[in-house]
Amino acid sequence: MEQVLARLRAAAEATRLRLLAICAECELTVSEITQIIGQSQPRVSRHLKLLCEAGLLVRFREGTWVFYRTPHSGPGADLVQPVLALLPADDEILSLDRARLDQVKAQREKIATEYFRANAEDWDQIRSLHIDEAVVEQALLDAVGDLSGGRILDIGTGTGRILELLGRNAEEGVGVDMSREMLAVARARLQRADLSNCLVRQADMYQLPYPGGMFDVVTLHQVLHFAEKPDAAIAEAARVLAPGGRLVVVDFAPHDREELREEHAHRRLGFEDSSISTWFRACELVFDNVINLPGKPLTVRIWTAHAATQTATQTPDKNTDRAAE
Repeated sequence: MEQVLARLRAAAEATRLRLLAICAECELTVSEITQIIGQSQPRVSRHLKLLCEAGLLVRFREGTWVFYRTPHSGPGADLVQPVLALLPADDEILSLDRARLDQVKAQREKIATEYFRANAEDWDQIRSLHIDEAVVEQALLDAVGDLSGGRILDIGTGTGRILELLGRNAEEGVGVDMSREMLAVARARLQRADLSNCLVRQADMYQLPYPGGMFDVVTLHQVLHFAEKPDAAIAEAARVLAPGGRLVVVDFAPHDREELREEHAHRRLGFEDSSISTWFRACELVFDNVINLPGKPLTVRIWTAHAATQTATQTPDKNTDRAAE
């Protein structure tokens, strides 16, 4: 009972309710939070400390940045969710906070979009900050296995290189990306490779325009470190996996190269195996393997998982709802 009362006391303050409301939307740094609620950093930090001590916020560090968010599960989440549901949607202060939060999100998107636009032509070169890309690609091919007659989806396809690599042996290949400049580069690449079975579409990785169970293989190649919500991106990728289908994530192991955040818009400085496996389990994927490819200065890892196999009557008909339509 004392723990419940402590959490209630921590939440029972106007500024802290505002902090819970915005941190329930996405992970935020202290500087972003101060920008949203318009209070000094020392005051904000005191409130954040109290909320973390009460278990109503989760704090985690990535390099020199510290992020805050509401917990997704556990006693703290059990209290935060109903409390936030009681807040009036038309409250003037909360509405202003939401508007400023939208500005922060838009600024993040602008930075990422400008980066992609500036580097669309040489994106493959920028990706090669680690072990030889040919080694990574061969390991990816080995992880994916036989693609004969299968459908593949490459999320955040960029220049289309992964689609080109995997598409030759697939029945169909689809690449999605939000950047029109990147899609233009990818289309040119696929045309040069004469891969008429592959196409690219503009789409949000958090809201893929495809029905569930549609693809046999889904790849996320050097995409998650740009994602605001990597767990949500993995969940959406899992949603479109066919029964028994494979999800392959290629990204960096944890590192301290801050310049990648500042100069190349990386949101995450790599990922722990435990984080990836937790996100796999959360969307009911079966963790298969992790491949470690040490490099200088960065290490690449390939994490694989598969969707549970269902009965044949539950498997989507591959002669309908084709990915290209």
